[in-house]
Parts: sequence; structure tokens; C-alpha cells
Amino acid sequence: MFKAMLIKEFILVLRDKHALAALFIMPAIFILIMSLALKETFDSERALLKYAVVDLDQSAQSAKIRTFLAENRVMQERPVTIVDDADCKMALSGDLHFVLTIPKGFAENYALEEPVGDLLLLSAAADVRPEMLTLFKSEVVTSVMQLRFEKMKAELSPFLPDVAISQLEALDFNGEDIVKVRFDAMQADEKPTSTQQSVPSWIVFGMFFIIIPMSTIFINERRQNTLMRLSAMNISVPALFAGKIVPYIVINQIQVWLMIVVGIFIVPLFGADALTLGDSLAGLVLVSLGLSLAAVGTSILIAVTAATVEQATTVGGIINILLGAIGGIMVPKFYMPQAMQEFANLSPMSWGLEGFLDILLRGLGPEAVITEFLALAGFGAGLLLVAGIVFSHKIRRGI
Repeated sequence: MFKAMLIKEFILVLRDKHALAALFIMPAIFILIMSLALKETFDSERALLKYAVVDLDQSAQSAKIRTFLAENRVMQERPVTIVDDADCKMALSGDLHFVLTIPKGFAENYALEEPVGDLLLLSAAADVRPEMLTLFKSEVVTSVMQLRFEKMKAELSPFLPDVAISQLEALDFNGEDIVKVRFDAMQADEKPTSTQQSVPSWIVFGMFFIIIPMSTIFINERRQNTLMRLSAMNISVPALFAGKIVPYIVINQIQVWLMIVVGIFIVPLFGADALTLGDSLAGLVLVSLGLSLAAVGTSILIAVTAATVEQATTVGGIINILLGAIGGIMVPKFYMPQAMQEFANLSPMSWGLEGFLDILLRGLGPEAVITEFLALAGFGAGLLLVAGIVFSHKIRRGI
């Protein structure tokens, strides 16, 4: 009998083409779109700051300042013609963050202990973030110090022996050479990518979409008195629920591995980075099983409490979207303020997402996701218990 119930559930799901699209095609499309949309955000080579330079000095030293600033790949100089304050204001009201003015006489002034007048003038957009201003000012100061060091080296070289000159040359530096960045649990030449954020996110979101087919089938069986007949055959509520839980857990696992395949093989075909798997398949299985239990528990509770298919799909969709918005699925949590990041921990989607990131991004093992697995499994089991109580009450009342 239990085998027949499982076969029946699979047949009903496979007949529902819209449900299959929601479970498999929609998450795959989201993974592709979001991996491409966020690619530049995760690219460390992209320009974060846009600036223009007004060079009134037109000297070799002012040209070097521009060269030093251009070497920083997070900043991009824009070719803008600025003649007066009105032009400057217009430029800053557009997409520029800063306008750096190099006054006339900079070449004679930059190396003095007490410069005459303003050495450099910086105009900033009104809405520029403080951390961006700090970054740009630091780069400008570093460029001036580098220019001063070159002048000092040129003046001292004629009076120093060759050994001292070579030692002085060694003081030239490149920030990229001094500090090598290595992301946690990654190789020295690896960095986080948009795909590693989007694939786990939309796997989690897609797994919860079993709410739609499960609630639809459940409510239709209730309307057709199929559930009453099964109950009359002395099939217990736990066995009845198990006949629905097992197929959807299997479907969820197929979802997980299909989305991983999309991240590894399909996403790179469109120009985004390929998903890199961690070292723990057991950890992936643990997280996905915990998420399946949470998603199935949510689905069955909605199915037994909703009166119609329309109610179930509407309420289920709203819950899915809210849990995703809160849990860092639609907006990555690192973009959220601290208060929102803490609030995100209330969403089971956030628990599952963190579990996937622990394995796929941070390279951790199954022991790192035990907490998330227990939380998700406990959440799902609690909802299943409530759903069982509600359903048993309805069965006794003949609803």
C-alpha cells in the first residue's frame, strides 16, 4: 500500500507541467540571471569610484599624480571637461563621485614642508558615502607621498654609493606585491564569485516551491474524498504523511543536484563564473535534507489548513517570498545593515543558505552544518506535528 501511495504521488507531480516548471526551470533561470547580474558586483577588478581631474598645472608631476591614481583598478578617471564651478557641479550631479583639481604651481609646491595655499582641491558629490571619500583621499595622499619619494630619491642618488642606491630602489613598492589577499578556505588565486552566491540562494528558494504542487494535490485529494477513503482503510496519519513526504524529499534532492549542474556547466556558457564545489558531499546532503524537511513541513501545514487550492498557492507564494526576502535570498545578507542581518536569522531559508555557503563557499565539512541541519529538521518536524494534529481533527469531523 505504501509503495502504491509513493507511485501515485510521483505520477500526480509528473502530470503537473506548471509545477515542474516552478520546481526546476524557474530556479535554473534565476541562477543564470542572478549570476550574470551580480558578476560585476563580485568582480574585484571593477571600478567602484569614478572621478575626473582638472589639471591646471600641466606639469610632469601633475601627470604622474594622474598616472598613480589610474593604477588603482577600483577607481576610474572619466574624461570630463570642467571649466568652472557650474561644470563641476553638473559633473558631480551625474555619475561622478569626485573632481580632483590640481592647482597651478603644484610642481613647485608639492615637496615643500609647508605648501603655499592648497596643494590639491577635492570636490565630492553630495551623496558620496564616507568610506568612499576616505578611500579616495587615501589614494590621493599616497600618490603625493610617492611623488615626494621619487623626488627625494632623484636628489640623493648622485651623493650615494651604488649599494645605497640599490637599497633605495628597493623601497619602491607595489601594493599588490606587498599584500596578497587570500579568501578564507580558498586557494591563493581563488575569490568568491556571483555564482557561489546565486546558486545556493535559488536552490533554497526553489526547494520551498514544492508548496504549490503538494498543496494542490493534497487539497484536490481532500475534495475527492481520497484522503477519507485512505483513512477508512486504517492508514494512519503518519503513514499518510510519509507517503507525501518521501516523494517530495526525492524531488528536492533532484532539484539540488540539477541546480548544481546548472551552476557548474550552464552558467559559464553565458559568461559568468562556474560554481566550485566544496570538499564535503556529506555536508551538502545534510543541508539539503534539512531544507527538504523544512519545506515539506511548511507545505503540508499550508495544505491541511487552506480551504482551496487558490488559498494554498496564494498563501504559500507569499510565505515563500517573505522568507526569501528576509533570509538573504533576494538581497545578499552582506548588503543588509546589521539589524537586518540579525533579523534574517529568523528565516529557515537563511539557515539553509548559510549551510550551503559553509560547504560551497567556505570549504567546511559536515560538522560545520550540523547546527543548521538540526534547526531545519526541527523546524520541519514541528510543522509536521502541528499539521498532523490539524489534519486528525479534520478527519474526525469528516472535513
